[in-house]
Amino acid sequence: MKRRKSDSRPAIDPRFARFRLRVRRSSIDRYGVYACERIPRGSRVIEYTGKLLPYPKVRKTVRNRTPGRTYRIYFNRRVYLEGAIGGSGAEIINHSCEPNLRPRMVKGHILMFSRREIRKGEELTWDYRFSKSDARVPCHCGSKHCRGTINRK
Repeated sequence: MKRRKSDSRPAIDPRFARFRLRVRRSSIDRYGVYACERIPRGSRVIEYTGKLLPYPKVRKTVRNRTPGRTYRIYFNRRVYLEGAIGGSGAEIINHSCEPNLRPRMVKGHILMFSRREIRKGEELTWDYRFSKSDARVPCHCGSKHCRGTINRK
């Protein structure tokens, strides 16, 4: 994850973003990623990058990185992508029960595509869909249709 030299705020790596994006404080959770320009529906917005780790190693790595934070995304049945190590900034995108992005696997890359038009200044979000079997994580997205948890129902 890139950081600015002037403070400890995470930043977007422009090599992986197709639009101008900015990290700033979020009402959902700590920091969020915001659009600096209009993003049309169906557009590739940013690639989710990080280090590929086998599942057992991910559990140890996450425990040692950022307490209480998960920056990993399911890659396949045995491997996870750990966004806290070499992330593009997409790992900062917050959860919402009514997201404006959706992840798609394209030729071995996890790409975030816009589900609808995203206005300039709008926070980018996606549905984390944590497993029902994981510990229940409360949701703070504030959407009209919030299910109250980040976990799938």
